[in-house]
Amino acid sequence: MSSEPAISVSGVSKSFRSYRTPARRLTQMFWGALASVSNPRFRDQFARRAQAQASNHWALRNVSLHVERGQTVGIIGRNGSGKSTLLQIICGTLSPTEGQLQVNGRVAALLELGSGFNPEYTGRENVYFNAQLLGLTRTQVDQRFDDIIAFADIGDFLDQPVKTYSSGMFVRLAFAVIAHVDADVLVIDEALAVGDAFFTQKCMRFLRSFMKSGTVLFVSHDIGSVKSLCSRAVWIEKGEVMQDGAPKQVCDSYMQAFYEAKQGASTHTTLKHEYVSPRAQAIRDQRQGLINHSNLRNDLQIFSFDPQAASFGEGGAQIVDVVFTDEQGEPLAWVVGGEHVRISIIVRALRQIDAPIIGFFIKDHTGQFLFGDNSYLAHFENPVPCKAGQLLTGTFGFTMPILKKGDYSVCAAIAEGTQEHHAQLQWIHDALMFRCESSAVANGLIGIPMQMTELRLGDN
Repeated sequence: MSSEPAISVSGVSKSFRSYRTPARRLTQMFWGALASVSNPRFRDQFARRAQAQASNHWALRNVSLHVERGQTVGIIGRNGSGKSTLLQIICGTLSPTEGQLQVNGRVAALLELGSGFNPEYTGRENVYFNAQLLGLTRTQVDQRFDDIIAFADIGDFLDQPVKTYSSGMFVRLAFAVIAHVDADVLVIDEALAVGDAFFTQKCMRFLRSFMKSGTVLFVSHDIGSVKSLCSRAVWIEKGEVMQDGAPKQVCDSYMQAFYEAKQGASTHTTLKHEYVSPRAQAIRDQRQGLINHSNLRNDLQIFSFDPQAASFGEGGAQIVDVVFTDEQGEPLAWVVGGEHVRISIIVRALRQIDAPIIGFFIKDHTGQFLFGDNSYLAHFENPVPCKAGQLLTGTFGFTMPILKKGDYSVCAAIAEGTQEHHAQLQWIHDALMFRCESSAVANGLIGIPMQMTELRLGDN
């Protein structure tokens, strides 16, 4: 069994009947009812009428896809390309018109908001209903119920009908269930886009952990997420597989085709000589004043440190605060991308720490590390020992990159030892959240303040 692929799709096609008018659809139902009780000649007449009044729309055409166990596969393509139809066939909610499908193992899917939920049932009732639908026994649900509810974190709404839930609460409860059913295959179709920042980070940590042994099919329009999370990507266009391979190559081909469809084929010019840029000394983007007086200013709203955020470590130290400050050490509620900023991580030693290392990472909404640093290189020759009960502050000053609109988090950590060999005393996943409200960055993960931007007419 272990050598079998997790998912095997062979020559699958799916068609849907479409009618020119609602009246023809109604007529078709009437003729169908008569044909079921009439003689063969009447059924032949019905078939000819059906062919004349309706046409087939092929959502998928001869799709073959084989996913090995443990792979994380991203499915990309424009709206209407057939991505969701393929996932529904894999999950068993649609049947293929042609072709063969085999799935080995238990599949848990988050295809759309509320799928598998009864809107009249309460959240509690839907947990049992949905979990048993996914293959758990009632006894198993009883054993995992508290963990599911803790993961969902919907508070008093647990015993309210789910028809009263917001879209975010739907996702919380649905994802909490599929995270606890011991699935072999997870299928996720863009649903996490409606979750709040804290819950999205929690889901991403679960996904990264699940990916170590499980199989994931992940549909997203976020190319950065596909490149970050997936080991393989499949591009579907008009119901057919256009490319299947490494995420970077597939995503790059998809983006090229997307832009060429909008603005024509690409042209490439090769320079006949190498241009060497002069070394720029400025540390400030010369456009910053203009940008900061426009609606493109990169406003970052900083939220409060969360001491209860998910964390791990052997103990010995506790992070008591994480804060953005200005150069005078004053806490900031807002930061502007492109400006100089400091981040301070304040730690209380719970025992003697001879060689402390304090560090941080900035993560985007998918949990992808964007940038970060730690104190080791600055202090490996002169460590700062810390006695039990003392406070130790790690401060890092840098120019904040220009960030895209969205939610971000600061991951903070305190360790003891060296860069290569250290004990992790405490690591807080989402110690501090912040949100980018507006941005001049259209593409890429981050923008770097430019030291020089120039257009010049000339012969060389």
